Amino acid sequence: MIFTEFRFLLFFAVVFAVHWTLKENRARKIWLLLCSYYFYAAWDWRFLSLIFASTVVDHFAGSGIDRCDRADEKRRKRWLLLSVLCNLGLLGVFKYFNFFVDSGSAFLNTLGIGATVPALRIILPVGISFYTFQTMSYTIDIYRGRLRPAKSFLDLGLFVGFFPQLVAGPIVRARDFIPQLDRLRRPADIPFRACALLFLSGFLKKACISDNISVVVDPYFAHPQAYDALSAWIGVLLYSVQIYCDFSGYSDMAIATAGFLGYRLCDNFAHPYFSGSIQEFWRRWHISLSTWLRDYPYIPLGGGRGSKLFRYRNLMLTMLLGGLWHGAAWRFVIWGGLHGLALVVHREWRTMLERRGIGWSIPPAAGVALTFYWVGLTWIFFRATDWRSAFVIARSYLFLHSPGVKSLDLDGLYLFLLLVAAHWIAYRRWTVPFRRSAPDVLFAAVLGVIVSFISFFMASDVAPFIYFQF
Repeated sequence: MIFTEFRFLLFFAVVFAVHWTLKENRARKIWLLLCSYYFYAAWDWRFLSLIFASTVVDHFAGSGIDRCDRADEKRRKRWLLLSVLCNLGLLGVFKYFNFFVDSGSAFLNTLGIGATVPALRIILPVGISFYTFQTMSYTIDIYRGRLRPAKSFLDLGLFVGFFPQLVAGPIVRARDFIPQLDRLRRPADIPFRACALLFLSGFLKKACISDNISVVVDPYFAHPQAYDALSAWIGVLLYSVQIYCDFSGYSDMAIATAGFLGYRLCDNFAHPYFSGSIQEFWRRWHISLSTWLRDYPYIPLGGGRGSKLFRYRNLMLTMLLGGLWHGAAWRFVIWGGLHGLALVVHREWRTMLERRGIGWSIPPAAGVALTFYWVGLTWIFFRATDWRSAFVIARSYLFLHSPGVKSLDLDGLYLFLLLVAAHWIAYRRWTVPFRRSAPDVLFAAVLGVIVSFISFFMASDVAPFIYFQF
């Protein structure tokens, strides 16, 4: 069930109506949990067992950690280890089993050791990477003393399975969401105007921009050797727009959907393509993942402490892990490694300027252009279907080499410039005063215009969100 499908709009209308009709908080939470499980079962009901298993394990692990005396570190670590191993075990089997088996087999074959290894036909459960990270943060935060266990199994179950962000984020922290379940939500808690505009904005990004761009992007990435260098640039630029509109569109709709039910989810994007450095980019792109990687792998590894080599090792390991989180393929690891390399270079550059007492750095506009150029290069490995295609596209992108003679339509560039202008308007927050102070009649009219625009320009086929595969 995809947010841009009519059946989701009908589903949410029922969820919304019943939710605000119920008068008791517990009844509302039971209703939302049942609806969340139904929402996930629309893909494959069998994988509900994985969500339920993660919830049960973390319920007992969190309670076990909390019951242990702070001095009994061994028992507390055993409960934490149970949670981490169970969650990573499920993720490893369903997402990474064949990847590691195939990689090991290929390595043995390069050594001249023939190896026949079993491969399992494993279906990847939708959203497993997202809810696994959520549940792990729950027990880790209890272990660190930053969170008390959920007051009931129902509260924890709703945190894990809450349908708006269940399958593609944002990755919500338990300490941010579970306390919201204590109080009966009121209709006054709904920021209606903000939620309406945010949902329509996300819907437009996905249905009118991302899905339509895919018609141009997909043929190029399927056969890049047939196109010229300009097409490589158009393809990469448009894919950069596509994946941003696709993923941030989902996040917008998820946050708005939760808001309509009275709950607050964390922001996940902050206009990342206007970042002046790669470090700033990761503060603006997929914020819930970047902060998760910072708080859970990076800081425990040592973070920014120790020698320079030690700090950069921690940074590279974290970004490689972030790449592998996105998919069970080496091209995702390369994608993460390229971002890690850029972060290391950026820190070295900044350290050199500080050491020499130089206050001047790269002009802001140049910094934005350079960052976007590098991010575009990394998207090549993220999107390419195989290694050969990735290197063909990278060669065209970097050296303006034309492997073929076909050309993509230049209208794509005009679309790109139009979207940059729209992105700038949102970045400058020029629409906020209107949202807050416009008369109700005028605001309703604007919503009607947006809906009409979406109805006219939305793609004929509803495509799954790109991040569903992760």
